[in-house]
Amino acid sequence: MPRPVREGGESRGRDPGHRARSLARRLALQAFYQIQINPRPVGDVQAQFAADREAEGADLAYFNELLTAVAERREALDAKLAGYSEIPPNELDPVEHAVLWLGLHELMDHPELPYRVALAEAVLLARKFGATDGHKFVNAVLDRAARELRPLEYGQPPT
Repeated sequence: MPRPVREGGESRGRDPGHRARSLARRLALQAFYQIQINPRPVGDVQAQFAADREAEGADLAYFNELLTAVAERREALDAKLAGYSEIPPNELDPVEHAVLWLGLHELMDHPELPYRVALAEAVLLARKFGATDGHKFVNAVLDRAARELRPLEYGQPPT
């Protein structure tokens, strides 16, 4: 019987839905990066990435939800990030900024997703696409956010 395969060809025992969501996050990261570097209407970016060959196998509904929700709330997400990061959002590297938007959105708006998964996915993206130690920064910022946004899940009493 074939075993499920994760990106990079390693078997992990994860279901295909996990891989589809991971691919959706990767596409969303690339779209957020593009929106920062070359601002375009979100609908145009959505259509471009949905038509890309890399979108095959991605959970496009999740990609669309991520892209729409983050694009509509970038300023609010930046205001939240400012409380968790020692670097102001407007001074962040575009890749780390995009990963933080994604991770913070998932922590805030996807309670069905365990906070550890949101952090692990964000760190993986930052490690793959960001600066050398960018993943450490992303992990620290999102860990602070998780403590506040998911205190019970984090094992702390709510504030």
